[in-house]
Amino acid sequence: MSRRLAMGPALLFCPGDRPDRFQKAADRADAVILDLEDAVGPDAKDAARAAIVAAELDPQRTVVRVQARGAAGFRDDLAAVAASPFRTVMLAKAEAPEEIDAIVEAVPGTRVIALLETARGVLAAEAIADHGAVVGLMWGAEDLVASMGGTSSRGEDGAYRDVAVHARSRVLLAATAFGKTAIDAIRTDIADVEGAHAEALDAAASGFGAKACIHPGHVEPYRRAFAPTAEQLDEARRILAAAEGTSGVFSFEGRMVDEPILRHARSVVARAGSAT
Repeated sequence: MSRRLAMGPALLFCPGDRPDRFQKAADRADAVILDLEDAVGPDAKDAARAAIVAAELDPQRTVVRVQARGAAGFRDDLAAVAASPFRTVMLAKAEAPEEIDAIVEAVPGTRVIALLETARGVLAAEAIADHGAVVGLMWGAEDLVASMGGTSSRGEDGAYRDVAVHARSRVLLAATAFGKTAIDAIRTDIADVEGAHAEALDAAASGFGAKACIHPGHVEPYRRAFAPTAEQLDEARRILAAAEGTSGVFSFEGRMVDEPILRHARSVVARAGSAT
């Protein structure tokens, strides 16, 4: 079983208590994240679990976000997953590898996306990424800053504050160091489609494998950002073609090409393939 997530670049959250939206969300995005945590009120948790058990979605393109291990309904969430056809779980507020163990014990064969959205979770990113059941790491800006007593992850200019940038970078580094997929945080400003596109462009260029969203309006700009342009793809293919039969550093159209440049070119071609 793959230790990476390969669902596509645009992952769309959908409230678990809104089964009428499940198929629509799945149709609009590369994968749907059925949410049992923040999007569902305490009185609707049981109905949400029942809806997920009954959902008829593609298991290969469906994730279930369960509550944090310390939440009262954590075990009930896992029981619902076990009774469903879905085996990719996103653990909210993940903070330790032992929490991943609890999921695998309850639902054998589960692939886990660890959502790191507390200070403790970010500091444990490397240990969590090293867990064999983990296929991806995602970070969450607003919960992270709230966990530290802050009030906003972004400054007045809309850019992330330094602590959020640090957390984003650490999660990305930990995920890629252990061969797992890094997933960029949601953008809460739904109306700012261009901002969403710009943020996704940076995510793709930095090495994230996907980006999560809470509104279908962000799916298209995310896909566009992660898919290389025709010019980028053509250049990458020409570089790789020129590298055939060579070893070490070589010259290509007036510039030096070495192994890091070849890896960049391979990433561009791979992104083009995942977008088709």
